[in-house]
Amino acid sequence: MACGFFYSLAVIRVLVFLLLAYLLGSVPVGLVLSRLKGRDPRTVGSGNIGATNVMRAAGKTLGIITLLGDAFKGFLPVLLAVHYGLPPMLAAGIGFAAFVGHLFPIYLKFKGGKGVATALGVFLALSPLAILIDFVLFLAVFLGWGYVSLGSLVGVACMPLILLLLGTPLEYVALSGAIGILTFWKHKENIKRLRAGTESRLRKRAA
Repeated sequence: MACGFFYSLAVIRVLVFLLLAYLLGSVPVGLVLSRLKGRDPRTVGSGNIGATNVMRAAGKTLGIITLLGDAFKGFLPVLLAVHYGLPPMLAAGIGFAAFVGHLFPIYLKFKGGKGVATALGVFLALSPLAILIDFVLFLAVFLGWGYVSLGSLVGVACMPLILLLLGTPLEYVALSGAIGILTFWKHKENIKRLRAGTESRLRKRAA
C-alpha cells in the first residue's frame, strides 16, 4: 500500500517536471521581444518566431536576445535535472518536453518555432563539448554557404554521432535523434528552398 502511494507520488512528480519544462519551452521569446518594438515576426520573412526571423523583423540585437532566450528555455530545466541527479531517461524527457514546447507552444495555439536554439540549450546542459564540436560544424557550413538553415540542419544531423562518439548515455543519443527528426520536419520549407536555390542568405557565400 505504502509502496503504491510513493510510486504514484513519483509518477506525479515526473509528470509535473515534464509539464513545467513544456510550459517554459512554450514561452514565445521572439514574439514577445518583437512586440516591444511594434513588430510581429510572423508577418515577415519565413514567418518563424525564432532568432533568425526576429533579426529580420526587429533587428540584430533582439535577434541575439531571442537566440539566448530560446536556448535558455532548453538549458534551465535540463540543467536542473542533471544537477539534482535525475536519471538520463528523465533528463532526456525533460529536454524533449522543453523542445516540443517551443515547436508547439500552448500560448500560440501550438504554432511555434523550429527549435534549433532550444535544442542548443538542451544539449549545452547535457554535453557542452558536443555543442562545441557541433558549433564548429555549423560555423563552417554557414561561413561557406551563408545559410543559417543549412548550418543548423547539418549540426542537428551530426549531433547523434557526436554524442555517441563522446560516450554520452544512449538516452541522450536517442533524444538527439528525435529532436533531429522534428527539426528536419519543421525545416521542410527551408529544405525545399535550399534545393531550389531560393533560400535567403544571411551572409554572402565565401569565394
